[in-house]
Amino acid sequence: MRMATGDTNDMTSLVARSRDGDRAAADALIQGIQPTIYKLAQRFLMVSDDAEDATQDILLKIITRLSQFDGQSQFRTWAYAVASNHLLDLKRKPAEQSMSFDEFAEDLAEGLSDSPFKGPDVTLMLEEVRIGCTLALLQCLGREARLAYIVGEILELEHQEAAEVLGISTGAYRKRLSRARATVSEFVLGHCGLVNSDNACRCSKRVLRARELGRVDPKRLIFSTSPQHAKRFPEILTEIRQLEEDQRVAALFRAQQQPEISQDFTRWLQTTLEQQESKRSSSNILN
Repeated sequence: MRMATGDTNDMTSLVARSRDGDRAAADALIQGIQPTIYKLAQRFLMVSDDAEDATQDILLKIITRLSQFDGQSQFRTWAYAVASNHLLDLKRKPAEQSMSFDEFAEDLAEGLSDSPFKGPDVTLMLEEVRIGCTLALLQCLGREARLAYIVGEILELEHQEAAEVLGISTGAYRKRLSRARATVSEFVLGHCGLVNSDNACRCSKRVLRARELGRVDPKRLIFSTSPQHAKRFPEILTEIRQLEEDQRVAALFRAQQQPEISQDFTRWLQTTLEQQESKRSSSNILN
C-alpha cells in the first residue's frame, strides 16, 4: 500500500508544525494515524480493550518523541515502527497464543452445531463469529510472524517499508512473511468453509457453541459494530471466492470491519493533546 505523494507531504508538514507547538496540526497528525495504529494493535492482540490500551501508549510515544523523527523515512513508516516495537515488547496476555494451530483445528471441529443459527440478529452474530475466529487464528502465530503477516497481508505495506517497520532486512522480511503466509493459508484453506466450500466449518454452525463458551455475547458485540457492513458481507464473500485460491485468505482478513474506537479513547486523546500543549507553553515561559 504505497502512500500518495500528497499524503506524504501533508504528513511531513503536520510533523513540522506539531514540533512548533501547533495544536491543530498535532491533532490532525494523530487523528490521521490513529485508525491504522488501532487496526494493527487489534489484529495483533485480538482483545479490543487491550488494543485500545496499547494504542494509547503508542500514540503517547509518538506525540512525545516527534523530535526523534529524523525524516529519513516516511512519518507513517516511523510511526508503524514505534507501534511494532511497543507491541513486541508487551507482556503476553492470556488470549495471546492460547492455542496451537492443531488445537485450534480441534476447537473448530468440536464447536459445530448440527444446524445453522437462525435466531435474531443473525447477520451481526455471524459477523461477530467470523471476525473473532480470524483474529483468534492470528494468535496461533508467534509474535514476529504475526506482525509480519499483519503489516504485509492486511495493511499491505510494500516489502521495503515493512522491513523498515520491523527493523530487519528486506530479504529476512520476505522469508518471514512467506512462512507466515504459507502457515495461515494452509490452515484457512484446509478448514474454513468461507474460502473453500468443501470444508465443513461454517460461521452459522459455530454461533451456538460460541455463545455457550461466552465467546459471543449478543448483548455486547465487540467486533460486529456495523449492521451495514455485516449485511454486505455475502456480496464481499462472492467477490473473495472469485479470486485465485492463494489470494482468498488475505482478502478474507482484509474484509473485516474497520474497528471502532471507544468514546473514552477519544476523550483521552483530546486530553493528552491538551496536556502536551500546556507543557510546551510552560516550557516556553520558563525559557
